[in-house]
Amino acid sequence: MPPLRRSSAKDDLAAGASRTRRDPLEDEARFLRSWFERPLVTGAVTPSGRMLARTMASYVDPRVSGPVIELGPGTGPVTEALVRRGVEQERLILVEYNPDFCKLLQKRFPRATIVRGDAYNIRETLGTMLAEKAAAMVSSLPLFTKPLEQRLDLLNTAHTMMHPSAPFVQFTYAVVPPIPARCDAGTYTASRSNRVWLNLPPARVWVYRRP
Repeated sequence: MPPLRRSSAKDDLAAGASRTRRDPLEDEARFLRSWFERPLVTGAVTPSGRMLARTMASYVDPRVSGPVIELGPGTGPVTEALVRRGVEQERLILVEYNPDFCKLLQKRFPRATIVRGDAYNIRETLGTMLAEKAAAMVSSLPLFTKPLEQRLDLLNTAHTMMHPSAPFVQFTYAVVPPIPARCDAGTYTASRSNRVWLNLPPARVWVYRRP
């Protein structure tokens, strides 16, 4: 599907900075409703907490050129952390399946590119949208709902769309990695963060790079 229309600079100024502010209680209610409707698509009953979002964003270097692609941004907590990290909204490509979340993201991040589509089929979803290699890909997708072969395909495709050694950042609530740290079917390195205990539930961030 085509990206949603970006607002003009005039629209952005009129709206003001409050557009990016999140109401945690409202976001939790949205996530819970979405989870009840599509549990295998949403994957979580609450948005990522601030500390987890900050940890995910910390692996993205805003000095590296190219777009930053976020998969499954939901209501935008990680997106907000990326902006605070120094990534300009204009560089963000947010791929979200839930149409209600897409509308919310457009209001909160009016200069980002919002794409409603299938993040697991990222190459077809973005089509010819990428004019250059991406600087990073940040994912909040519920990978464990998909077979390992599909998860590996997503990772391998992501690495072909990014600069060499660019990070594919993924969080998980599980004690095991969402994509194996080593696998004969993929050529990549994997590292992990400490467990983010302040998140509810506690989570860990895994970072995959192609040497």
